[in-house]
Amino acid sequence: MKYFILYVKQTLRFVLKPLSFVPAIIMMCVIFMFSGQNGQESDQLSYKVGVKVFTVANETLDKGWTSEHIEDLSLRSQHYIRKAAHFTEYFLLAVSVAFPLYVYGLRGIRLMVFAGLFCVGYAVLDEYHQSFIDGRTPGAKDVCIDSAGAFLGTIVTRIVGWTGRMTIFRKLSKKYIDT
Repeated sequence: MKYFILYVKQTLRFVLKPLSFVPAIIMMCVIFMFSGQNGQESDQLSYKVGVKVFTVANETLDKGWTSEHIEDLSLRSQHYIRKAAHFTEYFLLAVSVAFPLYVYGLRGIRLMVFAGLFCVGYAVLDEYHQSFIDGRTPGAKDVCIDSAGAFLGTIVTRIVGWTGRMTIFRKLSKKYIDT
């Protein structure tokens, strides 16, 4: 029975480890889809997100804003909503790229460099992709914002991975097993 359980664990590890890259692939597809929207579609999406955010803020904080005021706030904050979306997309991409690499044993600075370069490279290609879309223009500032999100994502992954290794997944030492 012991060998059967060992076989099942090894088989699951063999199958599930490569599947840990699936979230990164999904995140790359999501980013590509958002970049493929023309300027008008992108503006409408930013506007809708702004309306939702300010509506929730109005209800939560009991501000008493009218719907016209919420729409005006959404229009005025579209630029910031877009930049926050860039940062968040690449934060999630970096986590979804760095975590499987961490699982495969890439640690420390090498993890940050590899995951960071991958995400920055994807950001550059994403901006290049946007240059072919009607109403969209590539921007170096967007690559910098994307890179900042990717950098923070790799740092968070390192912290979570290190914390998990030092606490939850730490092997019990012999002195604790004997007592």
